[in-house]
Amino acid sequence: MNRSAETTRGVALVALAALLWSSSGLFIKVLPLGALQIAFARSLVAALTIAAVVRLRGGHPFPRPDGLALGCAVAYAALLILFVAATKLTTAANAIFLQFSAPIYLVFLEPWVTRRPLQRRDLVAVVVCFSAMGLFFVGRLGAGTLAGNLLGVASGVCLALFSLTLKLQKSGHPKADPVAAIILGNLLVALVCAPLALRDFHPSLPQLGILLYLGVFQIGIAYLFFSAGMKRLSATVAVVTGTLEAVLNPVWVFLGIGERPSAWALVGGLVILGTIGWYTLGPRRRSVEL
Repeated sequence: MNRSAETTRGVALVALAALLWSSSGLFIKVLPLGALQIAFARSLVAALTIAAVVRLRGGHPFPRPDGLALGCAVAYAALLILFVAATKLTTAANAIFLQFSAPIYLVFLEPWVTRRPLQRRDLVAVVVCFSAMGLFFVGRLGAGTLAGNLLGVASGVCLALFSLTLKLQKSGHPKADPVAAIILGNLLVALVCAPLALRDFHPSLPQLGILLYLGVFQIGIAYLFFSAGMKRLSATVAVVTGTLEAVLNPVWVFLGIGERPSAWALVGGLVILGTIGWYTLGPRRRSVEL
């Protein structure tokens, strides 16, 4: 297969993953279960799904993780729990857009870890995105929405930490497969949430079907699609293609239950996505010392 066809296939696989990921907002909203109950069931099913596929392919579903893989798993677990809680408390648009602010935290985290000097482009992206994030807190803001927005911000920080530890793991071990961190992260979610989630956990058959969909497809199969696509793409193309999730997530929620994000949140979200696209695709030039 030539390079162009490989790239096209990679984009299609990442787009499929983003499409599956984007369905989380609607199903988290319609499930009359607590955030910890949803996180528990979804991640337990996801871990078993990914482990089963790895096993069928002849791999070891539970390889022993190193320190970086363990840190990666913890960040991933926190990300999953925080996102479900944020989606329950605020609009799906706010939750996903605030999570997608993750690359902005990496602007500071990555140079600090890798000793790369900050660039003017980095600083412009940070100022614009943090200004846009302020728009999510404009207008009517009840206690629940405020808490949900703050959890959304925290999920973005965890996504940045997850991405950074994953990158460090790959740079230290180029042939390393992050599947161990993904499976372990989902198992950690199930373990942490289980004590509270199982206290009054009696999902109906339709609710159980939704939970199985979220675990098998929305996380499990989506991760496998994304992993396969990443092997054929540059990180830049993968990141830009992955923003499809942030675009579609609020659309499905609006079509499904009629939830409308505020005009300010939509403007802020579009500014964040546009800035990330500009920052990711554009050239890197001059550095500045801080």
